Amino acid sequence: MPEIAVRKYAVTVEEIHHEGGPAAAVPLKRGAALAVIANPYAGRYVEDIQGFMDDLKPFGLAMAQRLLAAMGGDAKAIQGYGKGAIVGAAGELEHGALWHVPGGYAMRELLGDAKAIVPSTKKVGGPGTRLDIPVTHINASYVRSHFDAFEIGITDAPKADELLFALVMTTGSRIHARVGGLKASEIKGEDGLR
Repeated sequence: MPEIAVRKYAVTVEEIHHEGGPAAAVPLKRGAALAVIANPYAGRYVEDIQGFMDDLKPFGLAMAQRLLAAMGGDAKAIQGYGKGAIVGAAGELEHGALWHVPGGYAMRELLGDAKAIVPSTKKVGGPGTRLDIPVTHINASYVRSHFDAFEIGITDAPKADELLFALVMTTGSRIHARVGGLKASEIKGEDGLR
C-alpha cells in the first residue's frame, strides 16, 4: 500500500465565552486538526483504493490524539465531533471518502466508544478551499444543542495532487443554545441517535 507522505499539519482551537449574550460559566472549546498528505491516486483512476483506508487508520488515531491534546487532553470533556476532507483537483471525491473509517473510528475509540456516527463532508477543491464540517453530539445525533459546523482550510492546500483531512471536536453545545429538542442530559444511549 502507498506510504502516507505528510506535507503539513495544522491545529486550531477556539475558546468561546459568549455570542452576544451573557458570558458562559465555562467557555466552549471548538478545535480542528488538519493534515495535508500526498494523494497516491492523483491523476489516474485506480479501481481498488480501499486498502489505503486501512493504512490511514493509525494516522487517523494519531491525528485524533493530537487534537485531543490541543483541547486539553481530557476525553470526557469532549461532547461533539465531525470530520471532513478536501481533495485536490487531480483527485476524485471518492479519495476523500477514504477518511470515513480512519477519521471517524479513531475519534470514537479515543473518546470511549462514542455511540453516534461521526458527521462528515468532503469536496474537491484547490489551495485555500474552505470546508464547513458538521458537528453533532458524540453519543446521540439528535441532540439539537450540539448541531454546529466548523470551517476549516489551509491557504496553500490542497495542491492538485494532495488530500486535506480534518477532524473536529467540541466541549459542549453552542453558546446560548435555546431552541429545544433532545437535551444531552436526556440521552438514552441505545442507538447513537437518541
